[in-house]
Amino acid sequence: MIRSRRMQYLEAMDIRLWERRIRGSEAPDVFNMPARTAGSTPEMDLVPEPVSPAGEPAPSAPSALADDIGRLGWEELAARVLACTRCRLAESRTQGVFGVGSHTAQWMIIGEAPGADEDRRGEPFVGKAGQLLNEMLLAMGLKREEVYIANVIKSRPPNNREPMPEEIAACRPYLRRQIELLKPRIILAVGRISAQSLLNTKSNIGPLRGRRFSDAETGIPIVVTYHPAYLLRSPLEKRKVWQDLLLARRVFREVAG
Repeated sequence: MIRSRRMQYLEAMDIRLWERRIRGSEAPDVFNMPARTAGSTPEMDLVPEPVSPAGEPAPSAPSALADDIGRLGWEELAARVLACTRCRLAESRTQGVFGVGSHTAQWMIIGEAPGADEDRRGEPFVGKAGQLLNEMLLAMGLKREEVYIANVIKSRPPNNREPMPEEIAACRPYLRRQIELLKPRIILAVGRISAQSLLNTKSNIGPLRGRRFSDAETGIPIVVTYHPAYLLRSPLEKRKVWQDLLLARRVFREVAG
C-alpha cells in the first residue's frame, strides 16, 4: 500500500506522526519506524514466554472441543453455529454470527460478541465499530478480506450486555475449532472479554496491552488491544491502539520469518 494511502487511514484513526525531515524524495515508511510519536512512549519489550498478569506462567487450558465439533470442516462448523442451541442466547438472537474472511488468513481478529448490526446481517464487525476496525487493519496494510474475523460469542446477548461465563463456555468449542482450522500466524484479541477468554484471566485489559502472549493450546502469539467500540467512546485512546498494532506487526514479522 502506498504511503499516502496509509497516512489517510492513520488520520482516520486520529493518529498524527511527527517525522524528521530528510533530503531527497525518499520518505520514511511509517511501518518500519520505531513506535515513537510526540507525547508517546516507546513500545514495551516483548514477553518471550506466555505469562499471566501476575507474572506466573499462563495456565494450561484443557481441550474444549465438545462432541464432534473438533472434526467439523468450515461449512459444517458454520452450519452448526447457525443452528446452535447450546445456550439460551439462541432464544433471543436473530441468527448466529459465525465469522468472515479468508480461510488461509495469517491474521485472526477475535472480538467479543455480535451487536445489533451483526445480529441482523450475520457478519461480525459491520457497524461503526467494524468500520473503525477496517481502518485499523488498513493502517497496518491489511484488507478486511485478507484476515479472518470472529467473535468469542456467536449469538448476540440481549441489549448488548456482557456475555455470561456459561455462554462463553458454550461457544468456546466453536472458536477453538475456528482457530484449529485457520492456523493463523497471530491472533489480535480485540476488547476485554476477548482477551480474558483467550488468556484465561480475569485481568483488566490495561495490564494485558503491550505484551506478547501465546495461546495455551496452540502456541499462536496473541496481542491484546482495545475494542473499536471503546475507541468510539474514548477517541483519545487511539494512540495506544496504534502502539498495539505496531507491536502486533512486529510479532507477526518475527513468527512469519
